[in-house]
Amino acid sequence: MAAELEGSKALGGLLSGLAQEAFHGHQGITEELLRSQLYPEVSLEEFRPFLAKMRGILKSIASADMDFNQLEAFLTAQTKKQGGITSDQAAVISKFWKNHKTKIRESLMNQSRWDSGLRGLSWRVDGKSQSRHSAQIHTPVAIMELEIGKSGQESEFLCLEFDEVKVSQLLKKLSEVEESISTLMQPA
Repeated sequence: MAAELEGSKALGGLLSGLAQEAFHGHQGITEELLRSQLYPEVSLEEFRPFLAKMRGILKSIASADMDFNQLEAFLTAQTKKQGGITSDQAAVISKFWKNHKTKIRESLMNQSRWDSGLRGLSWRVDGKSQSRHSAQIHTPVAIMELEIGKSGQESEFLCLEFDEVKVSQLLKKLSEVEESISTLMQPA
């Protein structure tokens, strides 16, 4: 059986199928479908442990959001482990992760988000044309439009209007946020 499971094309297809099922929500990808399409000469009893091993490896890599150094160390450990993977399989897994990391990470982020996310932002500066007080007419205002929505759903739009004072307050708060993020990102 080992020879049948060495094919890089079949393993790449298996990893793609597992990713589609586990991370992108495609329910039609079954164990039997993967075996019959990619490893038809391998019995289901022999295929199941191999599938479980590849599923576990892929989920470990994705859940840890491994960078390429971590991935290399992880795969090297897997090749040295009893009942682990071959170096050819490690090469296929590495290539797969390099090509699919961004999409898998995006999918996991979308699945873990409970609320709507910001999809877009546009802004412009206008002169105020109506107001209760005549002194405010023709004063500049910033108009910001936020596009908000969940993945797979239609967006909602929120339109905000800021005068000069509100823009200054918003910029001050955003500077505080930027400072906090910078502080957290600095190495210990």
